[in-house]
Amino acid sequence: MKQLTLEMLTGDYAIHRLDANSSIPDWALNATGFSSITRTPDELSIVCESVITDMEDVRQDSGWACLKLVGPFAFDLTGILSSILNPLRDAEIGIFAISTFDTDYVLVKLEHLERAVVTLENAGHTIKK
Repeated sequence: MKQLTLEMLTGDYAIHRLDANSSIPDWALNATGFSSITRTPDELSIVCESVITDMEDVRQDSGWACLKLVGPFAFDLTGILSSILNPLRDAEIGIFAISTFDTDYVLVKLEHLERAVVTLENAGHTIKK
């Protein structure tokens, strides 16, 4: 796998969990920048810059940084995520990954961001800040 370029997105991101049958809240629909809304039979997950919610049924885990893998990548190209995730796994840095049509995004806790950047650079990747 060739070495990749990642772009560090600005902001403090949060991962929200709502009940599967919940309506998508306005704060999620109006999110600017990177956001992801995913519904499964089990849950509604929303990733966006941290927002204050007063909804009782929203679980939130904030304090995440977002790294965008600079793509696009063809669907038949293999090893993209593993080239990022394996070094982070070896450094015991937890992640939250999201894929889109063109690329992938990897979120790491802000408290581990500096160590994650060093780990990825040591693995040969380039981080654009």
